[in-house]
Amino acid sequence: MNPVQTPPDLRALTTLRFLAAAWVVLYTAWPHLAVGFTPVAVTKGYLGVEVFFVLSGFILSHVYLEAAGERRFSYKGFLWARIARVYPLHLVTLFGMLGLGVVATVVGLSIDASLTDWRALPAHLTLTHAWGLAPTSAFNHPSWSISAEWFAYLSFPAFAFVAWRLRNRPVVATALAAAFALGLYAAFEPLAGFSLTEATFRWGALRIVPCFALGCALYLVHRRARLPHAGPLALVFGGLVLASASLGLWDPITVLAAGGLILALGSLENDRAGVLASKAGTYLGEISYSIYMVCAPVLLVATNAAARLTGADDKRFHIIVWLAIVAAIPVAAVMTYHLVERPARKALRSLATRNGSGQPSISSGPDSPERVLQPSKTIV
Repeated sequence: MNPVQTPPDLRALTTLRFLAAAWVVLYTAWPHLAVGFTPVAVTKGYLGVEVFFVLSGFILSHVYLEAAGERRFSYKGFLWARIARVYPLHLVTLFGMLGLGVVATVVGLSIDASLTDWRALPAHLTLTHAWGLAPTSAFNHPSWSISAEWFAYLSFPAFAFVAWRLRNRPVVATALAAAFALGLYAAFEPLAGFSLTEATFRWGALRIVPCFALGCALYLVHRRARLPHAGPLALVFGGLVLASASLGLWDPITVLAAGGLILALGSLENDRAGVLASKAGTYLGEISYSIYMVCAPVLLVATNAAARLTGADDKRFHIIVWLAIVAAIPVAAVMTYHLVERPARKALRSLATRNGSGQPSISSGPDSPERVLQPSKTIV
């Protein structure tokens, strides 16, 4: 069965990446806002990472599944493309946080002692710090999810093997993926003592597995036929994500609702996606990886500077100051995107092309390329 025709670029999914990143930023920055309440939906902001993970499975399958199933897949080229996408900015933020930690210690700023835990450096350099190989989170904590993504990239042939054999039974594949996710979430918490959706440098590699599998299965549904009435369905699933997060329902319910949202947005024509297909929305989606990766460094610098200027020793600020701090995150992300992320990716891909090992690729999630594209028109 041939896959259905899709738009040249799935702009609504690109913009969704920014919304997921913004949810994570809100979750991370809210404790620095001097208000007496925290909305439940904000406390669930860590689930923005789950949205990234489901998107990764969906988009990697969109681009690579057929090639993998027909044995036209270059594993080496695939991994090099992933490294080109995620590693340069990871290195910059890693050593940037290390440098900030050293400077902060010298000038007497308040930082977490684990920030410069050198014992964790080898695991960070090898992208294995979410595999239980780092003694502490250390350095740029959000990068644990990049380590988890790396685990999924290395395992992608196994995910593709299963998905390709279920390609003509997409509903069965999706039901199995959902059941697997629910079972894993239910079994993990009593064994580990905390929810799988809260795992980071401990069990983070396992955290991506149910989401990535769900994304692969949802792509099979998308491959069979685009959803009718995609716009209304996107509103319904988006409402379910917001409602389940706001009500503090069991995290997997929000994850499944996010999967439905991704499937609906993937079926949405660009000319009917409104603001989700706008240039501003897609650009914010393009820089969402940078937003995610610079969030912690910017907050570290900005909150310490603001505390000294305002005398807020508890690092909780008036909303005007807080908004200025939060606004600094996308500003910094624009800089790292254009100065580090994009040129480094192009340089590494050019190197692979010159060596004859280049391969078009795309992914989604916190580490995905800037725009979600149709396989035949993929760029990085």
